[in-house]
Amino acid sequence: MTAGRGTEFEAVFLDPVGQVVQQRWADAALTVAFEDLPPVSAFPVIPGRRWGPGLWWSATTGKHVSAGSNAMRIQLMALDRDPDVTALAGRPVRLLWRNPRGQVRSWVPQLFARYTDGTALLADCPSHPDAGGERALRAAQAVAEACADIGWAYRRLPPLDDVAAANLKWLAGYRHPRNAGRPGLTAAVLEAFTRPRPLIEGAEAVGDPIEVLPAVFNALWHRQLTTDLETPLHERVLVGPQHWSGSGKTGGAG
Repeated sequence: MTAGRGTEFEAVFLDPVGQVVQQRWADAALTVAFEDLPPVSAFPVIPGRRWGPGLWWSATTGKHVSAGSNAMRIQLMALDRDPDVTALAGRPVRLLWRNPRGQVRSWVPQLFARYTDGTALLADCPSHPDAGGERALRAAQAVAEACADIGWAYRRLPPLDDVAAANLKWLAGYRHPRNAGRPGLTAAVLEAFTRPRPLIEGAEAVGDPIEVLPAVFNALWHRQLTTDLETPLHERVLVGPQHWSGSGKTGGAG
């Protein structure tokens, strides 16, 4: 388990009945469904922080995912909305290795995401670039190597800016299927935005905005519709069809 090219990494995780298992990392990555496992260790509770450990309901899987911080919850939102992500988990695996001096080191990445092609992402969600100090940065290098060795990825996910995070939180509030509304409403909403138009204008074309807007936000969450999430959402923001990338938007694709 010496850090550097050719490192032997080990994986520690809980099996479905809660027993601790330690296994060669390359073997575990091929055979273990980490997305189905509970956290290998609890998220710490840090006194004085306004947001502590909790659960995120995933629209991708219909299951809850453990989250340890507000920064992690925002990243879970972004990945939950990613159409290439099929499953998510919080802290399902601990990696072990030896540093150049032969000392055993370990790290538990905060987040696991499985992709449609079967590969996966291990990630940490720092609230700022230097969060965790030198130990976290050294661990990031080792975990990145462990992931690269098996064709996965590791990242320290940078925080979203305030506007994008606020927009994502707003849409996340409508991610549940109940917000699609009565049968046929989503189809009517998508038809109303076959050409880009202001949000409120399209909603009013379908019916009462009180009923229609939740279905519009649900469609935006699921990327059935597109808008710019880099500027604040408001009633006149332009909303367009799924693959719209016209110059009428004031920023990047939603």
